[in-house]
Amino acid sequence: MPLGEIGESGELRVLGACPLDCPDTCSWVVTVRDGEAVGLRGNPDQPYTRGALCVKVNRYLEQVKSPERLLYPLRRTGPKGSGEFERITWDEALEEISVRLRGIVDEHGGEAIWPYQGTGTLGYVQGVEGEAGRRFWNVLGASRHVANICSAAGNAGLTEINGTPGGMDPETFALSKLILLWGTNTLTSGHHLWKFIQDARADGAHVVAIDPIRTRTADQADEYLPIRPGTDAALALGLLNVVLSEGAEDRDYLDRHTEGWEGFREEILRHPPETVAEITGLPEADIRALGLRLAHTRPTGIRATMGIQRHAGGGAALRTIAAIPAVTGDWRRPGGGVAYSTSGYVHLNIDTRDDLLARPVRRRTMTRLADELDESVKCLWVYGANPMASTSDQNRIRERLLREDLFTVVMEHFPTDTVDYADIVLPATMQIEHTDLHAGYGHMYLMWNEPAVPPPGECLSTMETFRRLARHMGLTEPSLYDSDLELAEQLLSSGHPSLAGITVDRLRKEGWVRLNVPQPFTPFADGFPTPSGRLRFGSGPAYVPPRTASADGGPYPLALVTPAAHMFLNSTFGNNPELLRRSRGPRVLVNPADAGPRGLADGQRARVFNDVGGFEAVVEISDRVRPGVVAATKGHWRKLSAGGSTVNAAVEARDADLGRGAVYHDNLVEISASAS
Repeated sequence: MPLGEIGESGELRVLGACPLDCPDTCSWVVTVRDGEAVGLRGNPDQPYTRGALCVKVNRYLEQVKSPERLLYPLRRTGPKGSGEFERITWDEALEEISVRLRGIVDEHGGEAIWPYQGTGTLGYVQGVEGEAGRRFWNVLGASRHVANICSAAGNAGLTEINGTPGGMDPETFALSKLILLWGTNTLTSGHHLWKFIQDARADGAHVVAIDPIRTRTADQADEYLPIRPGTDAALALGLLNVVLSEGAEDRDYLDRHTEGWEGFREEILRHPPETVAEITGLPEADIRALGLRLAHTRPTGIRATMGIQRHAGGGAALRTIAAIPAVTGDWRRPGGGVAYSTSGYVHLNIDTRDDLLARPVRRRTMTRLADELDESVKCLWVYGANPMASTSDQNRIRERLLREDLFTVVMEHFPTDTVDYADIVLPATMQIEHTDLHAGYGHMYLMWNEPAVPPPGECLSTMETFRRLARHMGLTEPSLYDSDLELAEQLLSSGHPSLAGITVDRLRKEGWVRLNVPQPFTPFADGFPTPSGRLRFGSGPAYVPPRTASADGGPYPLALVTPAAHMFLNSTFGNNPELLRRSRGPRVLVNPADAGPRGLADGQRARVFNDVGGFEAVVEISDRVRPGVVAATKGHWRKLSAGGSTVNAAVEARDADLGRGAVYHDNLVEISASAS
């Protein structure tokens, strides 16, 4: 019987947590009647969730009960890519996998195995945050998977300047007087923050959205700046130029808590508003006006999430934006600073047992799957990921997955685009069916997920799959057989003060616990977690131009950005019938100034393309994008899209300036009416 409360009607209410790649990591309540999940709602008692789920997760139980759900192991019977399979038993699946893995290790070495894990679940037991399965892969000597697809450039940039990607506690936005929503669509990707923004507005705060797209969030802001994609660092320098011209820098904070200020000050002075206007495409008057507001409004809180760093200068962008509250002194004030990710405050003991490796192994980078899935890889094991839909350079990935000598195993809930290329498919549990531990990267809480119902069919959790496979292969390393509860206990055993008093028993009883940090939390009021204890100005270029800045009338003159869809989360829910209907299929936003010369009409099907590839979408002519920019949301499945491609077919497999981050918002394209 799962832990939970029995309601007056005899229904069981079980506390859990949303596993998906969203900063909010909601606490939820599953209602169970006669062993079946019949209701799901946000936990009204959790201070960040406040009883609400998003439009996507409100349909989670539909996904759990979908007739398309994979319930049994499958073996490929048709050509790769055909999606033709036959049902087999778990014993048959484990035997075939064991034989193939042992043969690969014996003939080619463990590094010929690439465990490709994605953000389908952010769990610390079953998911990517805890690198689930890594102990098993270490015993085999498999290649090290570098999960850089989401936030790598920004994490690296913030770590260079602040010593950590951590920043503001998002709840303290309620105390801000000026809020800059910078390259973030809060109402689509993390809408729970909006409640705290509303609290601030009720107390007189001014909200500014800075984004190449006039999003739902921009519609609700007090002010909107339609910046050119990838020029955010230049705008940050221009705003600081105005701050300096007003003499509004916090000299005491700069003296006490920063280093390299004089050099960075010279860089700011080289970026007056008139220069920055040319770079960003924003009116000089708007830059000056916001600079004046920034100079004289304390505290200023800046929300900058993952989309802002998916271009050639993504690391520099976050590094320079994080310098703003150091110059204004807002890092010392509750409600001041930059909120990017709170994951830097989660000090769990992620013991992947790297000591089990016989020697160092090759690292293979997630976003470079098209490049690195070469002949040296003999087994690709995909879990928590749908790279055929979600990873850049889609067409070349397909070519690689068609290799007959590549043994591909996919652990999944649904027959995704990637499943179609598998040799063996293993059915995976969904969140209400397994144990996990979570921590939001947009709040300061740990969350417990208790299984509410048994798995359907023969679905197994990630860790149970690896336990059974290890046993079938005769592996003797004891840590491979640790239970989920034992793994959770180990995660909480780091001894870090932020975890004091937080136990598995407490989490299972309460469902969520705030980390032991002050409230309100001002992490850098008295210094930074750097070797010197100071923020480090000048640790790299302040502004790195995006690739799209070099269009110059070439064959591909339009900048493509690929924001999150309101109805999907990455490619999760991309097959939900109702959410598909509401999404209205793949669409591309085109400014009237760009549509007219190309003879494009609203509602017309068009092809967006470059030298990498292309995709088809329905044209939506709109001033929501500025001239020279087109936008098409991510998350659509290839097999469910006209033309058999999605937006990632036109995205290069290229690295950002730091952390080998992805460049989903930094590609040049052309668009023309489709022949079909």
